[in-house]
Amino acid sequence: MSHDPLHIDRRQLFIGGAWRPASGDGRFDVIDPADGSVLTDVADATVDDARAALDAAVEAQPDWAATAPRERAEILRRAFDLVTARADDLAELMSLEMGKTVAEARGEVTYGGEFLRWFSEEAVRIHGRWMQAPAGGSRLLTLKKPVGPCFFVTPWNFPLAMGTRKIGPAVAAGCTMVVKPAGQTPLTMLLLADLMTEAGLPPGVLNVVTTRRSGEVSEALMADPRLRKVSFTGSTGVGKVLVKQSADQLQRVSMELGGNAPFLVFADADVDAAVDGAMIAKMRNMGEACTAANRFLVEEPVADEFAKKLAERMGALKLGRGQDDGVDVGPLIDEKAVESVTALVDQAVSAGARVVTGGSAPDGPGFFYPPTVLADVPPDADVNREEIFGPVAPITTFTSEEEAVERANETEYGLTAYVFTRDLGRTIRLAESLQFGMVGVNSGLVSNPAAPFGGVKASGFGREGGFEGIEEYLDTTYVALPAG
Repeated sequence: MSHDPLHIDRRQLFIGGAWRPASGDGRFDVIDPADGSVLTDVADATVDDARAALDAAVEAQPDWAATAPRERAEILRRAFDLVTARADDLAELMSLEMGKTVAEARGEVTYGGEFLRWFSEEAVRIHGRWMQAPAGGSRLLTLKKPVGPCFFVTPWNFPLAMGTRKIGPAVAAGCTMVVKPAGQTPLTMLLLADLMTEAGLPPGVLNVVTTRRSGEVSEALMADPRLRKVSFTGSTGVGKVLVKQSADQLQRVSMELGGNAPFLVFADADVDAAVDGAMIAKMRNMGEACTAANRFLVEEPVADEFAKKLAERMGALKLGRGQDDGVDVGPLIDEKAVESVTALVDQAVSAGARVVTGGSAPDGPGFFYPPTVLADVPPDADVNREEIFGPVAPITTFTSEEEAVERANETEYGLTAYVFTRDLGRTIRLAESLQFGMVGVNSGLVSNPAAPFGGVKASGFGREGGFEGIEEYLDTTYVALPAG
């Protein structure tokens, strides 16, 4: 790597525009999931460190809110350019700490960078309205103002994009923030903080605390009345805890939580196109994505063909270290992830599912699980009910559109659904009847910085990206004015 980001001095806390050690000089290891070795270590923030980060954000908030929208936009645009210029460094760093292939990590750099560019364009389009009161005699004015200091908790599976998806709109809206990246993948966020500073972001606007004390840090910050917004991407269980904690201070909350995405293939679909879409929807990030296709519901007449073709594609993927040439699928994040995927597959097989390809973890080192296709999976198998977060495609059949919709909606989650059919009328019916925040039609990819990303039910609330994304960081003030 040209800048060797693993060995820069930026493995400390970033508070008030300066790099500093944690209280007591505490540190924790970052593990390479490809072999279980220690990559490096980073500062282990205490609650006092987190409060210092919030102090810095609160101090910077008034001046940052008063900064001209065009200036905020230019900072984001410069950050986009820097992320693009450092794409190779960011990609290799992500591959090392998270496991995804370098090629896939480059795709995340492109995706994550686009949030900086998109919100650089939205920063100058924040507006209210002016209107005459319906009864006459007065005027109604509405203003948009930044919410204030924010707390962001980002996950390990997309270390860059889940950060820029929150940082971009916050910067555009005029909010300061404290970011706590996942303990498994803190290095990418630390490099991003460096790039944001290089782009001209003033001290205190972005603060980064790496820590193993996630619960303690989150609870302490959310108990502070100066914090006005919380955005979390992660598990539904943790999200519920954070929502409860936000109640005491009535903080604005955005929750992007778990998923159990159905992938519906109808008999009239182009099966080859459906397999292409399945490879994207299932194998992006080794299946470690909340948008990953979790359940494959295939109409009976094409189920065998779909399973065979998908297994051929999945079985041909090469497993290995993400930085090695020719590797298609990297390791899962840790040993616990391998154990979870193994248990789901074993339970399905014991319930009658048939392994078409894959099906068992290789010997170590590293946290690997092979791309796996299961056919004849019972509808009530655990793998159909729980989020897999791994490269496993369980196939269950259906016989009617009504059954497909009922099965698809038979989950507490509601983030993403995928539909493959050539019937236009059916696509409209399904878009209206599927209980999900996002629906991909004849496509295995729904994520787009220009679109509102988010779910319903246990998948959370709030939207990131699109025109809606910046609204999460703005409050509305109504001003009543006399007519003259």
